[in-house]
Amino acid sequence: MAKKADQYYEGIGRRKSAVARVRIVESTKGNEILVNTKKNDEFFDTEELRATVKAPMTATGTEKKFSVSVSVKGGGIRGQAEAIQLGLSRALVKFDEDFQKILRDLDYLKRDPRRKERKKPGLKKARKSPQWSKR
Repeated sequence: MAKKADQYYEGIGRRKSAVARVRIVESTKGNEILVNTKKNDEFFDTEELRATVKAPMTATGTEKKFSVSVSVKGGGIRGQAEAIQLGLSRALVKFDEDFQKILRDLDYLKRDPRRKERKKPGLKKARKSPQWSKR
């Protein structure tokens, strides 16, 4: 079966309140990561966040093979980077099932469940209580 030229693989990644939709397309030109129509280097200002986004491709050795398009919204910059990492990992697994073991061993396929704890009634924040006075 012949592949279409415009076929892509998609993965959804979430972290806290950030949601990322990642699409990868096989490309002969090389690696280009577009995050909300900006290049990866323009969108993420620190090298650590850029490396977080590229980590699944580096682990699988597919840096030059795919062109990546990302739509991300919600959350902070770190949550967005980690949501993109999860979405990219899921898209790579859809492309090739053999990548699953590599990415799973590096914990790139795990959804981080930690979220902000809700505020409780009678308290100032989630756990902080008002100051107590005896009289």
